[in-house]
Amino acid sequence: MPERIEGVAISHPERVIFADAGPGKAGLTKAGLARYYQQVAPLMLQEAADRPLSMLRLPEGMAGERFFQKHPGKGFPKPVKQMQITESDGEAAPYAYVTDAAGLVAAVQMGTVEFHIWAARRDRLERPDRLVFDLDPDEGLGFAAVRAAALALRGRLRDLGLDPWAMLTGGKGVHLVVNLRRNLGWDELKHFAHGFATLCARDEPDRYTVALSKASRKGRIFIDWLRNERGATAVAPFSVRARPGAPVAAPLGWDELTETETARAIDIDMALKRGWAGIDRRPQTLTRPMVEALDKALAE
Repeated sequence: MPERIEGVAISHPERVIFADAGPGKAGLTKAGLARYYQQVAPLMLQEAADRPLSMLRLPEGMAGERFFQKHPGKGFPKPVKQMQITESDGEAAPYAYVTDAAGLVAAVQMGTVEFHIWAARRDRLERPDRLVFDLDPDEGLGFAAVRAAALALRGRLRDLGLDPWAMLTGGKGVHLVVNLRRNLGWDELKHFAHGFATLCARDEPDRYTVALSKASRKGRIFIDWLRNERGATAVAPFSVRARPGAPVAAPLGWDELTETETARAIDIDMALKRGWAGIDRRPQTLTRPMVEALDKALAE
């Protein structure tokens, strides 16, 4: 029988999505996942509401097929809202977004596990309000290297006038995020992000890379700056990840990061208890003088 959560009828609520949900925990069902997103919505929607998003869907759970979907199809539930966005080819296409807990739960009803968001909100799509660097380590590197890199890159960003907050990805890495005032466009955001990552890789080539090929990442951390392009997405804070143990992409304070041993340290229960953990997400200003200072450093 369907179970109603946040007004949404959840079919097959007993279906096991995760065989385990962390050490000592039983499996996580479809209804359990929906209840998590219902409960976490007040926290998650602070960053995820009103943004075009991509959904990682696993209709049969972790054991079945998985696929990303950004263009809503026929039969999408009404709480998962739709908008038209003009793409690079000049054609308009439908995109999904959510505004409330019902939207998150309705996405789970469709088999969604992960939510990935644009760096701009739908009211001003050409004015991004997030700068994101994804620190993605080579398979051979431990989390200690990622942690040290996050702290080092925070220092470099602060030297330029921006102070990021950190988020465990629930996978292997850490995101550095700066909430921005919407004063610059995509080209300037992308230019700054690429320049910053390139400068870091140039200064410490044995530690960082901006090359996309797996071979070039051997023993290094890939500074993924591509999250800062129009149409690109990054995993939303408080999204569950489709990985064993149902880890959560969770924000944490810099003092906590120094004591954290894995990017999968936060499970759904911990995420609900921790919330934003006092993180300061007030918008900062990425200025043209900052961009120029970075360009000057690259030219030296």
